[in-house]
Amino acid sequence: MRSVIVGSGSALPKRAVSNAELAKTVDTSDEWIVERTGIRNRYIAGEGETTATLATDAAREALAAAGADASEIGLIVLATATPDQTFPATATRVQDALGCHGGIAFDVAAVCSGFLYALATADSMLRTGMASKALVIGAETFSRILDWEDRGTCVLFGDGAGALVLEARDVDETVADAPGILGTKLHADGAHNELLYVDGGPSTTGTVGKLRMKGREVFRHAVVNLADVLREVLSDTGYDAEDIDWVVPHQANARILDATARKLGLPSEKVIVTVDRHANTSAASVPLAFDVAMRDGRIKSGDLVMMEAMGGGFTWGASLIRM
Repeated sequence: MRSVIVGSGSALPKRAVSNAELAKTVDTSDEWIVERTGIRNRYIAGEGETTATLATDAAREALAAAGADASEIGLIVLATATPDQTFPATATRVQDALGCHGGIAFDVAAVCSGFLYALATADSMLRTGMASKALVIGAETFSRILDWEDRGTCVLFGDGAGALVLEARDVDETVADAPGILGTKLHADGAHNELLYVDGGPSTTGTVGKLRMKGREVFRHAVVNLADVLREVLSDTGYDAEDIDWVVPHQANARILDATARKLGLPSEKVIVTVDRHANTSAASVPLAFDVAMRDGRIKSGDLVMMEAMGGGFTWGASLIRM
């Protein structure tokens, strides 16, 4: 039994904010942002747009792409660090909006790696028969936890959502190109909390808090950890780096994407890049980039796709998938 991707979707807020527009209110410039991050644009949620509304829109797109009805979904796993409420889970709001009541729905909190954690969780639950079809969603409104006076962080992030429909299928694993999730590795190391975190929470300050980051240290850890976890997944599944058709990385920073690809000896043309258009959308960035590449025809049936991400705390992981 394997979990097979049968549809993808994404959603962005209505308002696009260019570097030039941001520079009108923040002490920065288009040149400064592009040189350090590769980001040229991001989307910022407005009135009436929340993590749940973006997640629901992305889920509807994914269901349409899969040719599936919401009533078929028995499991929703939603990765987010910016839920609509402390509780209940934002996944339950999506479930209600879609009209697929009675199944399993919960959130996963692993920040930028959240989608990989959600994907692995849904994969395990599908393979053990807890549901036959699942929605795995990454959705964020990070603009609402940014300190807009801190140019080192506020220029990096944006809002958005991405979703996948997974279906449990009995496949012949002796067939080389049999589809499904082939292997996943996840890690965490709480010793690095102070390098990337939010300075608030219900049980500490009673406030939402704002994002804080030590960028240089995060960059160094990201390149090493991402390259290592990709090698782990390849070793576990018996593939080599040159077998990969596409890498769909967490869209944190263009320099991190380049450095990770070089460390693995992967050509840049195999790396899906959307950070220039969407900035860092945290848990939404991997499924959002995946959906872009699915819809423009780059990712096709039979392709070998590696997803990877690293987030605050730290958490990191990777998943190898045959389309």
